[in-house]
Amino acid sequence: MKYVKLMSPESKPDIKIYSRSLSGPGSTVLMGFPGSGLVGSIALQYMVDQLNFEQIGSINSKYFPPLAMMNKGVINVPVRVYEKGNISAIVADIPIHPMICYEVANGIMDWLEPFAVREVVTIAGIITNEPEKRVFGVASSEEALQRIQDSTIVLPIGSISGIASSILTECKIRNIPAFGLLGETINAPDPRASAATIEVLNKMYGMNLDVQPLIEQAEEIESTMQKLAEQVKSAETMPKKEHLPMYG
Repeated sequence: MKYVKLMSPESKPDIKIYSRSLSGPGSTVLMGFPGSGLVGSIALQYMVDQLNFEQIGSINSKYFPPLAMMNKGVINVPVRVYEKGNISAIVADIPIHPMICYEVANGIMDWLEPFAVREVVTIAGIITNEPEKRVFGVASSEEALQRIQDSTIVLPIGSISGIASSILTECKIRNIPAFGLLGETINAPDPRASAATIEVLNKMYGMNLDVQPLIEQAEEIESTMQKLAEQVKSAETMPKKEHLPMYG
């Protein structure tokens, strides 16, 4: 696949986006970057794989950590742009450091603005002390908030952080309707929380995406974590060397 760099190096030399144009005005753009529970990354990578989205571009930057993922020996660009119909997705495998969230968010939105996108949705995780997998919602305006009131729990007060907050702030400044879907999670890979956010996307965009494989993946992870916890507990209860009986 051959890409054309649409963003000129003079305008934004530190954020390089190599992609073809979005198919038309009025696209919805979904974004998922690694964070708590990897909720956004897992949800959107699952979506683009299951619904056969086409990769149309990639994003690179001197701000990104020097890390490249690979699959069966083939390098995968750590931040990718996908599209199917009027829905686009930006999926990342690398975390964005808080010190550069503004630059990355600003660069992405500068690139998207000429395409007159309809709305932007960021997916992230929120750590709570509850076992449920609820999805909390925020929006860039009161009008936009009405769109997710029935499918999320609206956060009444508080703050969000990271690249998701920077994207939402940029959208508000630019008067682009935007939503934040925050899946309730623990600080470990959490496909179950990702599945909960996909259910919200199903309601918003009528995707009818089956989340059962993600639930099964969550059960495997939970089983592995339970075994690790039991091993740690067993190791902690073993008698120390000085308490062991002496023989011979």
